[in-house]
Amino acid sequence: MRIVSGKFGGRRLSAVPGMATRPTTDKVKEALFNIIGPYFDGGASLDLFGGSGGLSIEAVSRGIDTAVIVDRQYQAIKTIKKNVAVTKHPEQFNVYKMDANKALSVLAKKGNCFNLVFLDPPYAKQQIVKNMTEMAKRDLLAPGALVVAETDASAKLPLVDWAPFTFVKQQSYGITYLTIYRYQKE
Repeated sequence: MRIVSGKFGGRRLSAVPGMATRPTTDKVKEALFNIIGPYFDGGASLDLFGGSGGLSIEAVSRGIDTAVIVDRQYQAIKTIKKNVAVTKHPEQFNVYKMDANKALSVLAKKGNCFNLVFLDPPYAKQQIVKNMTEMAKRDLLAPGALVVAETDASAKLPLVDWAPFTFVKQQSYGITYLTIYRYQKE
């Protein structure tokens, strides 16, 4: 695994040991950023199921100002911190060890607002629609924010607009599906 492009491009990242997480492949990561825009002009990102932290690190490498990375597993947090250190810019990252629901509550209380959100939960435990609805309810999304869900085919996410989200695109890469939505604040 590596950082594909941007100011940290080419640097190697570690994977979380064991089988509890599955890192986004470099191929899927590159395709994702080609879809949502190869580079960013600031903003904040959230990765609610951080794993190795690779998606957030890639986003910051490509111009996102700050990233919040959340995971509930100790090994994942340890790996995220190791990977953030590779960037030599730890001040651009906030790492939280907690489950997704608690994180949404904590982040809302802190007044966070995100322009880009990654949702890549364990496939069997995904509650992406619920997570997105909760983020909208808690005002965690900036107008026009992009939400990227990484799932397998069994997820059955809505491929239509559903308030306050508009469906942008779904693309498959083998067993991995990327589904992208844009937040349209009412």
